[in-house]
Amino acid sequence: MDKYYLAAFHMVEGIGNAGLQRLVDFFGGAKNAWFADRKSLFSSRLFSDTICNNLLDHREKIDVHKIAAEWEKKRIKLCTISDEEYPNLLRNTFKPPVILYYRGTLPAANDYTIAIVGARRATAYGKNAAGMLAAELAASGFWVVSGGARGIDSSAHAGALKNGRTIAVLGSGVDVVYPPENRRLFDNIAEAGAVVSEYPPGTLVHAAHFPARNRIISGLSLGTIIIEAARKSGALITADFALEQGRDVFAVPGSIFSELSKGTNYLIKQGAKLVDSASDILEEYDIKANTQQKDNELSIEEMQIYSVLSYEVPIGIEKIVMKTNLTPSVVTYILLQLELRGLVDGQSGQRYVRVAREGIN
Repeated sequence: MDKYYLAAFHMVEGIGNAGLQRLVDFFGGAKNAWFADRKSLFSSRLFSDTICNNLLDHREKIDVHKIAAEWEKKRIKLCTISDEEYPNLLRNTFKPPVILYYRGTLPAANDYTIAIVGARRATAYGKNAAGMLAAELAASGFWVVSGGARGIDSSAHAGALKNGRTIAVLGSGVDVVYPPENRRLFDNIAEAGAVVSEYPPGTLVHAAHFPARNRIISGLSLGTIIIEAARKSGALITADFALEQGRDVFAVPGSIFSELSKGTNYLIKQGAKLVDSASDILEEYDIKANTQQKDNELSIEEMQIYSVLSYEVPIGIEKIVMKTNLTPSVVTYILLQLELRGLVDGQSGQRYVRVAREGIN
């Protein structure tokens, strides 16, 4: 129960990670601090008078047992830095969160974790690369860590879920869904991994939260893979955190004509390891690839359609019909079957791209 009192303090404006640790150290535990009288709080000189007054006002309004019951009902768990289940990689970073809130299950101490991050307005190429790498790394035992955002993040989570586990680190409370279209994705992640935040449940999204969130993404991971990032972007902030934390940085190269490749190509120039397949990551950590492949055999008509599609540029049904000489109804049916098998991905305007996967070209 002590961790819920710590969480209650965490909800007081002006008490950050350092303040939480000072409270616990001074009073010998969060519960003791919660029930400390006014005189003891002010005489401790841990905080300014303003923050002490905020704390006392907050304490009058909060029922810790009620909060605990509400969070448990939502399947929200708490983990403090002193708990055994707190991720070791994150614990060994500069100023780690004193408390984590999460839905799902955290990785074990001996599990491998790798971050995949990149642009929100990603291209089909970028999302394809993220999904492929995440799926193959998850199949080989990696937990894939990302930020739950649109674009590369969502593709990485979805790819990892096909074969294994993933962690979404949010810039809001774990019960606040952002972007809203990712509600089902977050629920699936909580079932096969974890949705994590350093912010208390109910905390709304704020722009200032995302840079801080990025340090947790890199801190949870042995290394960070950047896929599509502008020269000034959140993904490069994550790469900087990874370097500061002594972690590896990898980058997937992109077109020299694309603004979304300026950041990744810059990282490669600066010494980041170039990645064009999951084997590059597996070799780095001396892990054997999972060679068990799904059945990717295609019929003649399926191969006709699949060979027309691109990994990067979505192609419409009319163009596919022209190139294959198949009827629109046959093309539509086969595209649906390929999409259900995870071999193609439908884009806006009834356009399709290949989904990158080993064992089929």
